[in-house]
Amino acid sequence: MAVATTRSLDADMTVDEFKEWLRRFDTDRDGRINREELRRAMRAIRARFTGWRSRQGISYADADGDGYIDDSEVDGLIEFAQKNLGLKIVAY
Repeated sequence: MAVATTRSLDADMTVDEFKEWLRRFDTDRDGRINREELRRAMRAIRARFTGWRSRQGISYADADGDGYIDDSEVDGLIEFAQKNLGLKIVAY
């Protein structure tokens, strides 16, 4: 099942759907999300203040401080997206 690039903030999304959707913005295909890629993802969901929020999202979820969100840090980004972007991400 393909997940659309533009998501509605009203629809629930599973963790797997969120990860798949996020991978679409990994433009350099390095398996990590940088600030610019996260900013583009936020714009796709029509979030406001995308530059500021992307910096906050990276800072919130980047456990090792390398400036990227990798697979081991996605849970932190999910938590950030739920708290700060209004996304509804569910386990099922």
